[in-house]
Amino acid sequence: MTVPSAAEQRAVQRRTVSVLSAGQVLGGIAFGATVSLGALLAADISGDDALSGLATASVTLGAALCAIPLARLATKLGRRRALTLGNLFALVGIGIVISAAAVRSFPLLLVGIVLIGAGNAGNLQSRFAATDLASPRHRGRDLSVVVWATTVGGVAGPLLLGPGEIVGQAIGMPPQTGSYLFSLVAQVAALVLYLVALRPDPLLLAQRILAAGVGKTAVKERRDHPVAARYAMFAIAASHVVMASVMAMTPIHLAHMAHSTHGGHATPADISTLVGVTIAMHVAGMYALSPLFGILADRWGRLRVVLLGQGLLAGALLFAITVNDQAWGVMVALILLGLGWSAATVAGAALLTEATTPALRTRRQGRSDSLMSFSAAGGAVLAGIILSNFQYGGLAVAASVLVVAIAVLSPLGRLGSHTPHA
Repeated sequence: MTVPSAAEQRAVQRRTVSVLSAGQVLGGIAFGATVSLGALLAADISGDDALSGLATASVTLGAALCAIPLARLATKLGRRRALTLGNLFALVGIGIVISAAAVRSFPLLLVGIVLIGAGNAGNLQSRFAATDLASPRHRGRDLSVVVWATTVGGVAGPLLLGPGEIVGQAIGMPPQTGSYLFSLVAQVAALVLYLVALRPDPLLLAQRILAAGVGKTAVKERRDHPVAARYAMFAIAASHVVMASVMAMTPIHLAHMAHSTHGGHATPADISTLVGVTIAMHVAGMYALSPLFGILADRWGRLRVVLLGQGLLAGALLFAITVNDQAWGVMVALILLGLGWSAATVAGAALLTEATTPALRTRRQGRSDSLMSFSAAGGAVLAGIILSNFQYGGLAVAASVLVVAIAVLSPLGRLGSHTPHA
């Protein structure tokens, strides 16, 4: 097969980013609903707030277990098949979660959430798929555009809690599962989109181009920087742990606040509204400004934007420590938490891609996603324990240790003087 010209490659890349972005919009709906409802369903079905962290832990565990297998599948068969397999996992998971709520089975609930997390591994892989054909000058931008697209679905997911309950009650679905009906439809649409429109496969085409030695950066792209790559993986994983651990416990903290505000008699609607709006704002923070962080990563350098993310995370934790008894304070903390995560993970993913030779790139990307998810799973479990013993402010103090570690170790992330974006 012939290698496409530079103009044809740019056209394929534009199409690829558009398709991946649309898929992220659809996939984000299930993610947003699970973030909002998972902890509440876990606490309700188990009868123990301390077990609520297992919901977020299960999402991240599912993503961790599937990240490397999906990356290997992408290497052999292309991104399209890996992404559609992720969609299938999520579809099965949604069905199991609804069934678990109906029979009030906590173990079954966790199984369903694990499978939704497996689907999220595919969503995470989409941002790397956006870099397969991207030029080094625009790698951060293209990656961040796909990350940004998750905003629509991620914000819509929590905001669909109320309408979902209405629809769910009308058709006899279990309480607090109605919005998963919207997630089910969105996942089917994403699966069809990838099957039909993600052609040619970006990773398989990039492998052909590299094998042919086409492009001015072909030699430069083969340079490997393992120390910087490991730092990027650590920065991504640790930033994700900070975000996921605090975010996972926020619905429980807000539920306690709602009961306190209403004299111990808050209704499920009161709690759903407060949680839904707060998490929607948090998810908007996670994704809405990601193109800005991608552009900054291309212009300022990947490492500087990773450190900018740590500054934002530090601000979030400060609000969580000092103003955690006010709904507005928690909301500001969650918005800053999302922004810090966005800056750190967008720039970190670009740094990982740039620091790794193409032959190792997909493998390391899978390992990074797996490390990120496994770490967040453990963090979510510990977050439930810390919240029960030291409250919300204590959880924020514990998370700040990782922010300091990322900043202190940042010199390891330098690529060297030959790379303008170190």
